[in-house]
Amino acid sequence: MSLSEKIAGDLMAAMKARDTMSLEALRSAKTAFILARSERGQDTVLTQEEEIKIIQKLVKQRKESAAIYREQKRPDLYEKEETEAAVLERYLPAKMGDEELGNALKAILDRVGAKGPSDMGKVMGVATKELAGKADGRDISEKVKQLLG
Repeated sequence: MSLSEKIAGDLMAAMKARDTMSLEALRSAKTAFILARSERGQDTVLTQEEEIKIIQKLVKQRKESAAIYREQKRPDLYEKEETEAAVLERYLPAKMGDEELGNALKAILDRVGAKGPSDMGKVMGVATKELAGKADGRDISEKVKQLLG
């Protein structure tokens, strides 16, 4: 079952349960999927990686909005954005732990043949593709700097 099918099923369940917070988050995800498909053509099917990227983008938007609302002392809007982000995060794959990320990056460093900080670009290109959805780009970058430096 694809991510979009799972979200569509959960959207129906949220409607029946009258869960407004989940409903809004799931509707935004469904809309984002439809827009992504329509940009490419009528019969386009999104890959799982593309669906995950869309969900990650939506979660990131919610988190950034929540931070702004917290700064502006708007707890009502902050809580709404945080709740929607939490709903959407359920559809993302589990994040890698620090040790697991380190091991994966060490393997990539060996494969690419990186020796110093000047090889950061080569490593990041491979690492972000391979670890997409499993680790945050910022975490990958910090760990690569640590390993190369």
